Amino acid sequence: MQPDVVLRIGREALLIGILVCAPTVLTAMVVGLLVSILQAATQIQEQTLTFVPKLLVVCIVLAVLGFWMLEQIRGFTAGLLNAIPQLVH
Repeated sequence: MQPDVVLRIGREALLIGILVCAPTVLTAMVVGLLVSILQAATQIQEQTLTFVPKLLVVCIVLAVLGFWMLEQIRGFTAGLLNAIPQLVH
């Protein structure tokens, strides 16, 4: 197996990982920022206040986009398994 093939597979794996994780991480970040602004405006300094909204939004994102995320991972894995005969030669 050539090193360029290994690097290509690694790069694709990292890109799929970033693509799949991005929606949940970005929504959690946005919700955390909005709750922090709300806390600063109202001077409520409760540390656990951000946990529940983030948890709810991440669960909603996973429920909505979970099938798409799973399909992306499945497609990458299927492509990798189908490419094994060409990689081993």
